[in-house]
Amino acid sequence: MMGRVSISHSLGEDSTNVSNIFIDEYMQDANDAQIKIYLYLLRMMSANLSTSVSALADKFNHTEKDVIRSLKYWEKKGLISLEYDASQNLTGIHMEDITSQRNLARRKEDTVLRALPPVTPAREQSKITSIAAPAKPNYSVAMLRSFKQSEGQGLLFIAEQYFGRTLNPTEISTIYYIHDELKFSDELLDYLMQYCVDNHKTDFRYMEKVAINWSQEGITTLKQARAENYKHDSDIITIMKALGLENNPTDKEVSYINKWRGELGFTMDIIQEACDRTVLATQKNRLRYCDGILKSWHEKNVLSREDIARLDANFTADLKQKRSKASNSIDNKARYGESSIRLGGVQNRFNQFEQNTYDFAELEEKLLDN
Repeated sequence: MMGRVSISHSLGEDSTNVSNIFIDEYMQDANDAQIKIYLYLLRMMSANLSTSVSALADKFNHTEKDVIRSLKYWEKKGLISLEYDASQNLTGIHMEDITSQRNLARRKEDTVLRALPPVTPAREQSKITSIAAPAKPNYSVAMLRSFKQSEGQGLLFIAEQYFGRTLNPTEISTIYYIHDELKFSDELLDYLMQYCVDNHKTDFRYMEKVAINWSQEGITTLKQARAENYKHDSDIITIMKALGLENNPTDKEVSYINKWRGELGFTMDIIQEACDRTVLATQKNRLRYCDGILKSWHEKNVLSREDIARLDANFTADLKQKRSKASNSIDNKARYGESSIRLGGVQNRFNQFEQNTYDFAELEEKLLDN
């Protein structure tokens, strides 16, 4: 039997300090995601680096909702404070000093519990059921085989196409769980897999977390899932706001934006420039106008703002040259007595052509003879 062991270290300056109060009082009640998020925030703060919700989600293979819930958990505990802009977008995270709050927290909890009205078992059970996802069963080999040969056959084939590999039993059980317990339709499950692959998430644990989040949010249709996806796509929200569009993006609007980011391959910097020019140019059909700008830039191989500046300079030079030629042409005609504007007439583009002349007396005589 081993007794106590001593712990020493050879840590250099490249390390992150964690308060003992955090380890003693806060860590035991936090879940895995919450602990990871807090420790990583400490690490980024000590290195004076910035991060974002999407970066944290990618770092730990969590959904953005998991990250936001973790941040709000630590804010509630008083370890951080969150800062928002006027549109309620998260703009800053302030790390607070940790003080021992064990006794204070217990007193607050007792006060709150005494102030709450009694909850009947039926109401309590209903409340739990509405937010808890069904547990994932331990599927037997026979059950997985039956699923693979019946209703899951098409879904598993689609999954293998998306993820580019043959699925193992654990991955098959995840699809079985989402389909059978979370009640996802084939259409919704197809979109879920596409969503994960598009976000470069090929871990089925991530897909299961997203499915549970959607289930808890009451998302049961493809339309609802798309709307939820659009709300959390920071690029889509940024582009919509840049164009002065405050509505929730429609499928058609998102198809334009996805084409700019995907098919045309533009960075957000270039798209933002096109949006700025669109807003200055028109109040109507801004998505189509912006699409026209970006397609033109794509045809001219624009890759950076320097390329855009080069096109602007060339356009200005061509325009100046055309105006110079037009001015020289008018000066030459005036010099040789070939005015392009008829005297006594209205100046317009039709007066530049030779007009027909008629002898009206002769025409009248011919009409009388007939």
